Amino acid sequence: MRLIIATKNKSKMREIRNILSTTPFKIVSLDDLSEEFKIEEDGKTFYENAKKKALTVSQVYKDDYVVGEDSGLEVEHLGKEPGVYSKRYSGKDATALKNNYKLLDKLKNVSMDKREASFISYLVLARNNKEIAKFQGKLEGFIYDKLIGNQGFGYDPLFFLPEFNKTVAQLEPAQKDKVSHRFKAFIKLKEFFRENI
Repeated sequence: MRLIIATKNKSKMREIRNILSTTPFKIVSLDDLSEEFKIEEDGKTFYENAKKKALTVSQVYKDDYVVGEDSGLEVEHLGKEPGVYSKRYSGKDATALKNNYKLLDKLKNVSMDKREASFISYLVLARNNKEIAKFQGKLEGFIYDKLIGNQGFGYDPLFFLPEFNKTVAQLEPAQKDKVSHRFKAFIKLKEFFRENI
């Protein structure tokens, strides 16, 4: 049985493959498929984007289970920005570094106790163009005032976890995999498979 993860993001796939390594599925990404997909993330919520990815791919690969995942950062002080725009926060030519610097600029002179933030991961599981289930994972922390660490990707160098006294980018990959928003969402998916399939 195949489980298609509707992404081309290699860093995400590494995390996901680790989390789902004990399932009976062959885990594949969009890069492993013969069909080419360009899915525009134009939803207003993580759920809408995740659902669009899952259904778009499962229309073509009807016999496989497909997971659409959308994730991002929500900063309370900024009215939950960047949200669904996390990947393209700094505009058309956005990079992780530009996004991080834009966020630092927006939080300039904001005290640490007002920099609460959450990483959100939303999953939609589909088969044969039908949504079967949805799951959410959340990691809470704060936005640090400078970039620290070189592990991870995206906003990880800014996302500070008080319980570790480190940013996510300072955690070893195995440590991150046990606490991340994506881990929490995919563990729920794993439990669903165990109970239903």
